Amino acid sequence: MTQRDYYLSDALTGEATVLRCEQNAQGDYEVELDRTLFHPQGGGQPADSGTINGAPVLRVESRGDTVIHLLAQPLANGPATLVVDEPLRTRHTRWHSAGHLIGYAGERLGWRPVKAHHWPGEGKITFAPDTATDAPGSAAFTAVITEWVAANLPRKVDFVDGRRQVRFGELPVYGCGGTHVASLSQVGEVTLTSIKVKKGQLLVAYQLAD
Repeated sequence: MTQRDYYLSDALTGEATVLRCEQNAQGDYEVELDRTLFHPQGGGQPADSGTINGAPVLRVESRGDTVIHLLAQPLANGPATLVVDEPLRTRHTRWHSAGHLIGYAGERLGWRPVKAHHWPGEGKITFAPDTATDAPGSAAFTAVITEWVAANLPRKVDFVDGRRQVRFGELPVYGCGGTHVASLSQVGEVTLTSIKVKKGQLLVAYQLAD
C-alpha cells in the first residue's frame, strides 16, 4: 500500500523511499514508493508529472492500493526526493475543483452528478435527472458558481470509514481522491461552453480562464 500524502498535503516536494523498481514489457521502469505526493491518473483527473531523484516521471498509475510511477530510467532502492510539477498540478487542481462546483450547481437545479471528466480543455460533467428533466440555462449555473467562488469557500477534507470526503464550505460532500484548491477564489472564472440533454442525461461542458 502506498501512503498518498497528497490526500492531506498540498506539498509539491518531499522525501520517500523507493521500495521496488522493475522494467516492464514496454521498457519503462515501474517505481513503487512507500509514500507519494504524485496524483495518479483517475477519478476524472490526469496524473501529475515531475521528477524522482531528478529522473522525469512519465506517468503515474493507481493499481489497487499501490501507486506506480513510470520512468524511463531505473532508480535504486532507498531514499528518494520527489518534486511535483507545480504549474501542471495547479491546472489540474483548478479544473477538478471547478467540476465539483458544477456538480453542486447541478444538484441545486434538480440534477444528480454521475460522471466527471476534469481534463483541461475537455471538462464535462454528466448528470442524471433528480427532480428536473429540462436543461437549465447557463445563467442559473453561473450565478451560484460565481457566488461560491466570490465567497472563497475553504476546502475541507475528512475520512469516513477509510474513504476520503471533500467539500467546500458547507456545500455537499463528495467522495473523491483528487486534488482541489485550498479555497475557491483560486478556481477563477468558470465558463460553461455547452449545456444539453441527451438520452435523458444532462451534459455540461466547461472551460477555465488561464
